[in-house]
Amino acid sequence: MTLDTGTVSVKHLSVKYRRTVAVDDLTLSLTSGVTGLLGPNGAGKTTLLRALATARLPETGDLRVFGLDPRQAGPRRAIRRRLGFLPQSSGFHSNFTAFEFVDYVAILKEMRERKQRHDEVRRVLEAVGLADERNKKMKALSGGMRQRAGLAAALVGDPDLLILDEPTVGLDPEQRMRFRELIADLGVGRTVLLSTHQTEDVAALCRRVLVMGKGRINFDGAPDGLARVAEGKVWVSSDRDPTAVAGWRTGLGEYRNIGVPPSGARLGEPTLEDGYLLLHDAVPGNEASVS
Repeated sequence: MTLDTGTVSVKHLSVKYRRTVAVDDLTLSLTSGVTGLLGPNGAGKTTLLRALATARLPETGDLRVFGLDPRQAGPRRAIRRRLGFLPQSSGFHSNFTAFEFVDYVAILKEMRERKQRHDEVRRVLEAVGLADERNKKMKALSGGMRQRAGLAAALVGDPDLLILDEPTVGLDPEQRMRFRELIADLGVGRTVLLSTHQTEDVAALCRRVLVMGKGRINFDGAPDGLARVAEGKVWVSSDRDPTAVAGWRTGLGEYRNIGVPPSGARLGEPTLEDGYLLLHDAVPGNEASVS
């Protein structure tokens, strides 16, 4: 597998839905490795992923995937041959078996030789732990199994760019652990963009994290850099501090508060999730920490 130095290049990209700006003048580049994408609902994450996956063309700005312009039909087909995309809601025919569903995607990816295609379908179903369920109808699978079938479809053809939108939705803890193992391996020698609400998945898998809000990138850096956004802004107290942006009672019976601590507060160790929460709240004194 050969990989371009810059898999994705985005410059001043904007995408609108009627009068709503979903992606706003965004500039970004992606190279090999696993990059996490965090952001609240409505931040523009799914719209950005759809644009990168060539499913939604931008109104303004420049987008290149493998150096190709997806606005042109020929380059768009070439991009899709090297692309794997797991949308937030995978469309499937309920009467397809898991094998037939993934096989259908393989056909769409122009894998015409039947034996080679079926070998590939079996390979990706095995990779996501669905080999024993390959002959079950999609409607008979659990939500987590259907999600894994969607991931298998995204892996068809061993893509150079893998775009995953909320891939761990519906997975139990054991399945999420298997997913992490799989994505960690896939991130070697290829580009993976993982959009998720699970900050622990980002902390475990990603060398780089992007935080998106209102169509823009508010943070771009290492996971520990995002945790440092909350440096000095996490404290522990016996009661929930009413001035905190967020606070909750821990299993030890103490309250963990996030925001601007009062004088003399007992500070706690910040986490990636703390930094993420602060990026989406106008905490006085925090602005300088946001990139």
